[in-house]
Amino acid sequence: MRVDGSVADGGDMGRNGGTPESGAADAAAWVRVKRRLRAELGEDIFASWFARLELDDVMGGTARLTVPTRFLKSWIESHYLDRVLATFRTELETVSRIEVGVRGTGAPARPVPGIAKPNPVAAPLARLHAASPQAPLSAPASQAPAGGDHDSHRGGGSADDFAGAPLDARLSFANFVVARSNALAHAAAERVSRHEGEGALYNPLYFHAGVGLGKTHLLHAIGHVARDAGRRVIYLTADRFMYGFVNALKTQNALAFKERLRAIDLLILDDVQFIQGKSIQAEFGHTINALIDAGRQVVVASDRPPTELDALDERVRSRLAGGLVVEIGTLDEQLRTSILAARLAAVRTAHPNFDVSPAVAAYVARAITANGRDLEGAVNRLLAHATLTGTAVTMETAETAIRDLVKNREPKRIKIEDIQKLVASRYNVSRSDILSERRTAAVVKPRQIAMYLSKVLTLRSLPEIGRRFGGRDHTTVLHAVRKIEKLIGEDSVLGDEVELLKRMLQD
Repeated sequence: MRVDGSVADGGDMGRNGGTPESGAADAAAWVRVKRRLRAELGEDIFASWFARLELDDVMGGTARLTVPTRFLKSWIESHYLDRVLATFRTELETVSRIEVGVRGTGAPARPVPGIAKPNPVAAPLARLHAASPQAPLSAPASQAPAGGDHDSHRGGGSADDFAGAPLDARLSFANFVVARSNALAHAAAERVSRHEGEGALYNPLYFHAGVGLGKTHLLHAIGHVARDAGRRVIYLTADRFMYGFVNALKTQNALAFKERLRAIDLLILDDVQFIQGKSIQAEFGHTINALIDAGRQVVVASDRPPTELDALDERVRSRLAGGLVVEIGTLDEQLRTSILAARLAAVRTAHPNFDVSPAVAAYVARAITANGRDLEGAVNRLLAHATLTGTAVTMETAETAIRDLVKNREPKRIKIEDIQKLVASRYNVSRSDILSERRTAAVVKPRQIAMYLSKVLTLRSLPEIGRRFGGRDHTTVLHAVRKIEKLIGEDSVLGDEVELLKRMLQD
């Protein structure tokens, strides 16, 4: 569809119809447009509707954009075209028209004028990516399983429109790393997936967590086990549910859409926070109610608890909150280490010569704190370095490889001095007491907690932490860290206390 105006997204800039210089300028302009849109519309709306909008090229004053589904295309054209146009024209006045298309349905990509030389690194990287076994903590639902995928975006209202999204064969319970932060969610997921009695368990089962903490992994694992047991399962992302409903209305197959969803044994819905539109929310609510009332299992995931889904109808929120709501916590260092070890082991099956020393692995697990996807990205970068350069992975190369992940993802730079002050205040001692040689129980415990938090929440080495605590030896810090880790595992009250201190420092 061609519309006067302009929109673009920071996607593939390589097919620009002008010179390489103009293509670079267009790319830079679109990066600025994205920043403006994110700031003006907010993170949630941007992630819902613009994260997968890509710029194909800019030619003759027309910006050609692509999205992965017809639903996204229709929604952007209907609701946000003017906003994006106005924003884009502040950055690139030459654009006066836009075309929005669906990826994979248009003409093949055009070669880039003036760029004829092959990239000597691109081909090895492509082969490396293809050969590398993937076992992520969480992966996009759009990845096809080994057996292929139904095309749910064909027109005409065929049965495939209601087949749901594919389950990723790599995301199973077998490779889900369990720790304290996700143990309850894992146990509930396994119980629901293997339930064979009458009715449903914990209905609905609702997971919420930040990005890359394992929600999608558990949803796919549930689907695999239930489907292997002969149960009728549909897995849907929020945008796939919305597209299916809108397309059913357009093709006059709304009744078939409803009957298909309500005749299953298990409905799995990911990213429910993105469901928008009054009629779509109403149908979602009716579907949830019908399944639960019929004793069918519903499993839902979101980035926040049901009570905070402000965009959803209050009745839908209440229904979602009426089941078992489980939060998946952040990754502590022990869990990050386990995830990293599992990922490294998986990579070594395809690359036996790929070796990462324990010291480097420990550094990566300590430096990357945001989520499991960043850990996987770090492993892929280390593998690329080792494979393409033929050199060993050292601490120096690891620091260089993951520098942007640490810089961009670390939410707050926490100072050891701030940790000492907060812990001292919490335990009614002075900071000078913590730094002193006093060995009374009232001082030793806060001192050890402060050392533990300094190791967990900062990138300082043990000797550096020791120097900041009155010139102590690094072995003293290591003893304190191990002692607090042991006590946290034995004493839930202390564990909650330490977690509270972490949150206070990170806020």
